[in-house]
Amino acid sequence: MPVNPQKRPGDNLNQVAVIQTAKKSRNDELVPTLKDKQLMEKGIARTTNLSAPIMKLEGHESDIFSCEFHPDGEYLASAGFDRKIFVWSVFGEECQNVAVMSGHKGAIMEMHFSPSGDSIYTCSTDKFVSVWNVETAQRIRKMKGHQNFVNSLGNARRGVETLVSGSDDNTIKIWDARKKYVCHTFDNEYQVTAVCLNDTAEQVISGGIDNDIKIWDIRKNEIVMKLKGHSDSITGLSLSPCGNYVLSNSMDNTCRIWDIRPYCSTDRCKTVFQGHTHNFEKNLLRCVWSKDGTMISAGSADRFVYIWDVNSKKIVYKLPGHNGSVNDIDFHPKEPIILSASSDKTLYMGELLEN
Repeated sequence: MPVNPQKRPGDNLNQVAVIQTAKKSRNDELVPTLKDKQLMEKGIARTTNLSAPIMKLEGHESDIFSCEFHPDGEYLASAGFDRKIFVWSVFGEECQNVAVMSGHKGAIMEMHFSPSGDSIYTCSTDKFVSVWNVETAQRIRKMKGHQNFVNSLGNARRGVETLVSGSDDNTIKIWDARKKYVCHTFDNEYQVTAVCLNDTAEQVISGGIDNDIKIWDIRKNEIVMKLKGHSDSITGLSLSPCGNYVLSNSMDNTCRIWDIRPYCSTDRCKTVFQGHTHNFEKNLLRCVWSKDGTMISAGSADRFVYIWDVNSKKIVYKLPGHNGSVNDIDFHPKEPIILSASSDKTLYMGELLEN
């Protein structure tokens, strides 16, 4: 199927702080619309280097479950039910698709770039965790160990290329991405649906269908903390930029911020965010922090992208456009851009206002 990046039609977007500034004429030249001229007269300034304030990327053949910007912000990657990883350029007129990687035999449930941006890590319902070389677009490691669907994958922020994966086989596995074998396994009582590593990669944070968030110490080989508060399955986890907090998304229709520092004198649940929804599809809707830690965003089954201000706890953006569940989101590392991936087979990049 040919890749077809498109600009999003300039319709009336309620509660959207980003606008469509141009549309293509038949000769493919960018020409201003009447609405564009009115907006330009009002002096609404662009805040990013995107070729238009809202960009729509098409090419996937089915649900997209995971998306992320490259660490340098020049590229992004997406993956999902069609078993393929797409790499796209972020800037430029057409947001070109620059690579497609294939090899998994099942849906790709989660995907991340390595800190250097040289590799992409994936986990799949085919029970494998894989490492891909971005430059060559080839799989360089195929790691076997899980006995059922691998739902979630996380990686260390620095140092040794450590990976963590969570599976329907009720286990959490630690991997050295340079090798093909499991370094350590934690046995859980229930299916694991979300995982990440703490800032030092010495602890694993996990969530599952038992509604609790657990923190496992790799050296001690034990659970050192349980965070209770959610009333339904955990679908996504994200470590804060400072490393002191973890954000969780749950099927109970809340996102929560938890204090995971060793010593905490009060309730570890610091904030509860509401507004987004989960539904019968039971997709694993992820969540993410902005790079400066001032905002969070979460996937939602009602087709909107929600962004909250961490301090005020209020929804600051509710962005429409998708025609299916929003499964994953990411903030650009350098510019005010939000990326979203949906079951409608599309990705959107939207320009936000500067803080």
